[in-house]
Formats: sequence, C-alpha cells, structure tokens
Amino acid sequence: MKRMLALAAIFCSTVVFAQTDAIDDVIRTESITNSTITTNGRTETELKSPPASAISPTINTSNSDLCTFGVAGAVQTQILGISTGTQFTDENCERLKNSKTLYDMGMKVAAVSLMCQDKRVFDAMMNAGTPCPIDGLIGDQAKDAWKKQAEEQPEEEGLDVGQKTAAGSGALAGLLLLLLL
Repeated sequence: MKRMLALAAIFCSTVVFAQTDAIDDVIRTESITNSTITTNGRTETELKSPPASAISPTINTSNSDLCTFGVAGAVQTQILGISTGTQFTDENCERLKNSKTLYDMGMKVAAVSLMCQDKRVFDAMMNAGTPCPIDGLIGDQAKDAWKKQAEEQPEEEGLDVGQKTAAGSGALAGLLLLLLL
C-alpha cells in the first residue's frame, strides 16, 4: 500500500512540473497574408470519336430447299462506312432439283433433257454414246438431229465461280482503295 501511495505521489508531481514547464516554453508565431488572384483563360475541348460502324446485313438462306446463297460485306474507314448484301440463285442447284422432280414423276426423258442444258452434261452424254434428247428423239436419231442443229447445243456459261470470285474481290479492293484516298 505504501508503494502505491509513493507511486501516485511521483506521478502527480511529474504531471504538475510538466504543465508548468510546457507553458513557459511556448513559441507563438502569427502570420497574415493578403492575396488577390486574377485568372483569364480559354478552354477548348476537341472530341474525337469514330463514325458509326458499317455492319453487314443478315441474309437468311437457311432453308435447304432454296437454291440461293447470300453474300454480304462491309467496309469502314474513319470517314465513311458502306455495307451491302445480295442473294444469288444457283442455277445448277435449281436444274438438279427440277430434274429430280421430273424423274420422280416418271418423266425420265424430260429429266435428262433438262440436265442436258448444262454444256458439261451435254458433252458427257455425247462422249458416252447416249446423246441428249432433242425434239422427242433419243439414241441415234437424236445424235443425227444434234449434228444437223449444232446451233441448238448448250453453250458454256459466262463466268465460272472462280472468275466471279476474282471479279468480286477486284471490285471490293477497288472500292476500298477509293475509300482510303
């Protein structure tokens, strides 16, 4: 108990001396500043954003019974965007479907005659010794009739798929070059 009283007395006396010493050692500084700020300025904001995107149209040709296919494309530059699309009909596909339908209805000669509108089929039939029907004639009679009416034979079609692809690619490259200039 004596120890506690002694400890309490030391603690209280220390606090008292600390307070008196702290008051005497205080340094006070006062500072007053008056200032005027004048600002004249001009702010410019330049907004750079890309143009809207050129998005290819959707061409739905998912029905497998249609002999069509869709082609679409888009080109976008910082200034201009162009998109386009179209649908092509595959004539050979139509010929095959129509020929099959005729054959299924029992019209075998008509089905072969329809297939013979393709120059490749016509040539294959002639080379096989089974000429395409003409004016209702078949066999050797048809072969003789085809010799007399050579102008009636089917001709090669315009551009083949590779040539069409090359032409389309060239047109697209030209359009792209035009847009970049």
